[in-house]
Amino acid sequence: MDKKINAFLKVMDATDNSTGGGSASSIAGAMAAGLAGMVARLSMGKKDLAPTEHYEAIATQAETLCRKLFDGGSKDSEAFAVVSAAFGMPKGTDEEKMARSRAIKDGMTRCAEVPLQNATLCSEVLIMCARLEKSYNTTTASDLECARHLAGAGLKGCAANVRVNLPYLKDDLLVRNLESKLEAILNSGGE
Repeated sequence: MDKKINAFLKVMDATDNSTGGGSASSIAGAMAAGLAGMVARLSMGKKDLAPTEHYEAIATQAETLCRKLFDGGSKDSEAFAVVSAAFGMPKGTDEEKMARSRAIKDGMTRCAEVPLQNATLCSEVLIMCARLEKSYNTTTASDLECARHLAGAGLKGCAANVRVNLPYLKDDLLVRNLESKLEAILNSGGE
């Protein structure tokens, strides 16, 4: 958990250039999932609300999404580190140039795919929030609203990070595939 906490703190460190918007967006989604889970837990057993099993399922899903999104923030930082390292590779010989070019391509692909995965998870958090809005403990209304806002910001931030990396990919088919997947996520009803 300390590694995850450190990744979270790096997002808040204005002097760190390795952890950016993709990580911050993923962590926003993780916080949203955590809040949604809390709302579900605080709704269990309340009179005139859905059965406890409904909230238990949401709380379990929230815990899974929180963990995956928190990990996704670390993966986003790691993808950036891969690209940074690739640009620092030697390029004196033809073999070195080819290896460097391949490493940059692989790294840039990862820099687009990781936030796409995180966008999917943020969309799932938004859908989970919508499920909760139908029946929940209204004393947690502000928590649920915060979860929705954080998940929406996470989704938009992840989408921005996918889009910013697409021009660096030299594979038109891959770009179209990633764009198509992103549009499907954005149109899935999560936002």
